[in-house]
Amino acid sequence: QVQLVESGGGSVQAGGPLRLSCAASGYTYSHSCIGWFRQIPGKEREGLAAIYTDADITYYADSVRGRFTISQDSAKKTVYLDMNNLKPEDTSMYYCAAYSPPMGCLKWGRYDTWGQGTQVTVSS
Repeated sequence: QVQLVESGGGSVQAGGPLRLSCAASGYTYSHSCIGWFRQIPGKEREGLAAIYTDADITYYADSVRGRFTISQDSAKKTVYLDMNNLKPEDTSMYYCAAYSPPMGCLKWGRYDTWGQGTQVTVSS
């Protein structure tokens, strides 16, 4: 059974950092795209960053490039999202998702396996 489990969410003050983790199990981790998304209730889900697991190639949405960094530990089948200089508008539920075989990691609509999400709250 394919499973993605996010962790690391919490409350942080504006300007602070936070690291999210996404642990994958139950599928072939290699040759896939794993991405981070966020969604505020009532708004569309937003793709933030993605990584192609075979080659460590990373992709970013303009809204987070330079502040967020996606990385992986392939031995642990875990993908991380390091978030820096957090702003109150970053407050959201954050999800990781995967799809395979990869046909472009920025094709946000192709992600079909989702974790349960982890809440990030940034206070001013």
